[in-house]
Amino acid sequence: MKKLLLIFFFSVVILFSLKSQENTLIFVHPTEYNLKLFTYLIDNEIVNIENLKIIGVYHENEAYDYSKSTAFLENNAYPYIKLKEVNADIIPDQLYQKNNCTDTYTNLFKNSNGVFFFGGPDLPPAIYGEQMNLTTRMTDPYRHYFEASFLFHLLGGSQNPEYIPLLEENPDYTVYAICLGMQTMNIATGGTMMQDIPSEVYNLNFVEEVLATNNNKQHRNYNNNLVIDSTLFSGNFHEIKISNQSPIAENYSENKIPLVYSNHHQAIEELGKNLEVIATSIDGKIIEAIKHNKYQNVLGIQFHPEGTYLHNPEIKYRKKSNDELKAGKQILIDHKSYQFHLELWKTFSGKLNNLRSEK
Repeated sequence: MKKLLLIFFFSVVILFSLKSQENTLIFVHPTEYNLKLFTYLIDNEIVNIENLKIIGVYHENEAYDYSKSTAFLENNAYPYIKLKEVNADIIPDQLYQKNNCTDTYTNLFKNSNGVFFFGGPDLPPAIYGEQMNLTTRMTDPYRHYFEASFLFHLLGGSQNPEYIPLLEENPDYTVYAICLGMQTMNIATGGTMMQDIPSEVYNLNFVEEVLATNNNKQHRNYNNNLVIDSTLFSGNFHEIKISNQSPIAENYSENKIPLVYSNHHQAIEELGKNLEVIATSIDGKIIEAIKHNKYQNVLGIQFHPEGTYLHNPEIKYRKKSNDELKAGKQILIDHKSYQFHLELWKTFSGKLNNLRSEK
């Protein structure tokens, strides 16, 4: 009997130990598209996180139909991914303080190693204290409310200096934010946005004017404004200039002006609290990456390193209808920039794996 009890006891201890070693990553806005992007990176070992568990979190009032995400997970073998709907009401004038979602944010933080924020549509200017530009479109306000408040709870902001950020409890917690995610990180910490790059930065008001400029000044594919062509991608490949490599791609040294893929028309104007610029456009006018001065594993990048079209050689890209179709991966390889993207994901994976080993 004693032997059986000992076996049972040690079995429980082992199971508990294995459970405690789970590497839990929060996905905010886990649409079918975003799940497909990230599972491709995992399946192809571009992202390599040990004992990974993903919790996809979204607010019930978001515009997206999450039954598509549920169906995707049911039809594919991804048992490590679960979805969580948040039902607590969130009010626009209570984003940067304790609110109805505070307990949810706290529990997610305490039970995870990191959080990932994806790209998406324009931010509502009202939540960073500005009027709406004619070029700005608001399509999913509750998504923005939920994500801006979540990032404020994690990092704090100049809007409410008395608030103690969640990361004070665990400063090594990983926060990665891409495109809209980086913009949301900025406004959540008290920063502001330029609502339209061509008109506000370059004083350009016509599509043809933008297309006539240097390619490095074009942060989306404006050919889509002129023609109906389903073979054209919505984004544009352009170079960036990096001042601090380590937070983005720690072991990368091949090309300090890598080619990246972007799809946006807005950009950071004033930086939020404790944020620092670590990469810009070639002319220095657009912020391409930011890090946090206090929390070493917090990174925001304006470009898209996650797209399947950058890694799958079967997916072909072209900017104009008369261009040759060419794989995005090959475009990056030809520019000696593909390794930059691989090292970016190795750095991301390493941060989470290191945190797990320290638990």
